[in-house]
Parts: sequence; C-alpha cells; structure tokens
Amino acid sequence: MTIVDRKKDIIISGGENISSVHVEHVLCEHTAVLEAAVVPMADERWGEVPRAFVVLRPGAHADEADLVAWARTQLAGFEVPKRLEVVADLPKSGTGKVQKAVLRSRP
Repeated sequence: MTIVDRKKDIIISGGENISSVHVEHVLCEHTAVLEAAVVPMADERWGEVPRAFVVLRPGAHADEADLVAWARTQLAGFEVPKRLEVVADLPKSGTGKVQKAVLRSRP
C-alpha cells in the first residue's frame, strides 16, 4: 500500500490507514452531496474514526442515516464515517481551502 495523501489526511483506526481524501471523494459521488470533508474523531476502542461533514446540493435532501447507509455500500466497514453531519457550509480559508483544523476542533 502506498500512501498518497498528506500524513495529516490519514486516519489510523484500529491499525488500519484510512484516507480522508478517498472517503471525501466517495461521499461526493452521492447525487445529493455537493462537498464533503472528513477528519479524525477520537474513539476509545479504535483510537481514531472518520467523522464527515457534508454540504448538500441546493434542493437536495438526504440525512445522516441515508448518507451513512449509502457509504456502507461504497466503502470498507472501517472507512465508513462513524459520525456524519449535514452542514450548511464548510469553513474555508481566503483561498477556498477547507479548514480541517476548524472541523477537528468541533465538539
């Protein structure tokens, strides 16, 4: 296995390496999803697990359960976000890059 993401974009869950960028790309393949960001979330059992923030396309409807169920059909079980939040927008820098540090600090 070759890691092609930046080190901070890799989530280590129970010894498995999860590419947050890969999970984001898969979530964005859902017809209702405009953009997604995936960050690590602390977990007592696994160390870290994926946590996703998703922005829906205008007029689209999907909730956490719909998106997690769909992700289960596209990703390995350990890659599926353990928490998924539908948000109005993602925090971005002046250059338009998603500020994952802001998302990591959300409760």
